[in-house]
Amino acid sequence: MKFFKEIYGVGILFFYFLKWPFVLGFGYLYFFGNFKDNYILNILWIYCFILILKDLIYFLKYGNRCKTHKP
Repeated sequence: MKFFKEIYGVGILFFYFLKWPFVLGFGYLYFFGNFKDNYILNILWIYCFILILKDLIYFLKYGNRCKTHKP
């Protein structure tokens, strides 16, 4: 069970902090850097892109709900 918790934690950190650099960097390398086709990285890129779209849709739908309350 500890192994799966560690993998879950690593996945959260990767997809939270590295989705933007991965989408932009891999997209640049794939389209302009003559990077060879790799199905696993393509799937990971699509998944990160979907997560970015989800964040954008949630932001547009709900706005910024983390506002400070003034007493």
